[in-house]
Amino acid sequence: GGTVVEINSGAAALALALVLGKREGFKRDPMRPHNMPLVLLGAGLLWFGWFGFNAGSALQASSLAATAMINTQVATAAAAMSWLIVEKRREGKATSLGIASGAVAGAVAITPACGFVTPIGALLIGLVGGAVSAWAVTRKYRLGYDDSLDVVGVHLIGGILGALLIGLFATKLTNSAGTNGFFYKGGWTLMGHQIVAVLAVVLRRAADRSIAGSRR
Repeated sequence: GGTVVEINSGAAALALALVLGKREGFKRDPMRPHNMPLVLLGAGLLWFGWFGFNAGSALQASSLAATAMINTQVATAAAAMSWLIVEKRREGKATSLGIASGAVAGAVAITPACGFVTPIGALLIGLVGGAVSAWAVTRKYRLGYDDSLDVVGVHLIGGILGALLIGLFATKLTNSAGTNGFFYKGGWTLMGHQIVAVLAVVLRRAADRSIAGSRR
């Protein structure tokens, strides 16, 4: 899920944003969400549906599926909290949009790791994913790409973090078929594999963007 869904969609969104260009009024007009109740409803549906996405990936009702479900809840809640903390420090107040965005960022970050880490690992992944994604969504104004749904900051950055943090927090205590990460005396081998996977997806999408730009 981390590479196939999250990093892929985030990298594709960045490529399309660069190819299509900015909306009229970008950086000038507020362009706020027009219906916050629908935003929160959508975020709630995503949060609930993500249990089926992650726990269902075990393809059986097992202890691994239960762990994936718990990890999804823990990371999503932790990311919502850390996003709000960043938002409060940055803008002086926490918002409903922030908690919705943070929850999605946490679900994104834990997706690749949910079947390989403990709930403590999921908590840390969620905290890091929410805080870093909250910072990342503001970079579009400095870097000049118009990502209207913050797919780059949430899905690309969150997906990269989730994939890479497996290299730190993965443990055979959760999944005997997996590999231990750095914090479980597994060294840096798994992290190296995760880095290769992330780069493969990002570079592929960068190549697609280059091709699309040349055709335009």
